[in-house]
Amino acid sequence: MGLNLNDKKAVVAEVSAKVATAQTIVVAEYRGIQVAHLTQLRAKARAQGVYLRVLKNTLARRSVEGTQFANLADSMTGPLIYSISDDAVAAAKVIADFAKTNDKLVITAGNYAGKQLDKAAVAALASIPSREVLISQLLGVMLAPVSGFARGLAALAAKKSEGAPAVAEVAAEEAPAAA
Repeated sequence: MGLNLNDKKAVVAEVSAKVATAQTIVVAEYRGIQVAHLTQLRAKARAQGVYLRVLKNTLARRSVEGTQFANLADSMTGPLIYSISDDAVAAAKVIADFAKTNDKLVITAGNYAGKQLDKAAVAALASIPSREVLISQLLGVMLAPVSGFARGLAALAAKKSEGAPAVAEVAAEEAPAAA
């Protein structure tokens, strides 16, 4: 049973609200995928904070109309699943990871910050580490000189403390000999 006009307006409003805050949209054809597999995909998307939905293409076109994702409307043909995320990488990563294990999910297009992406560009975007991993790598690089300096100071202190008992023993041996 089709949607009535009010239902269509509600869907467009909901998707438009997601698109307004999104950085990335990835579109994939899902023809032939079993419902159980789509349920797994939805669970993974939900865990990553990705809005994943099967939409009528006309409703999706209306949702992206007038946004930075408007050029994606040309790619909206066939049975498509839309992956929308506020994180630049999450939408691409969820779809690309699932497509690796299920060959029936075919990435058709994507859009990152207003730039049209083809299948290869979506795969490249998906290969970028997540924001948390990049931050931890950056902090590791920033802390490397400080931790190296601290290790050097600790080694110097250990070397001096190894030499200190030897000096104390020599002093103790000389003191009885002098008496």
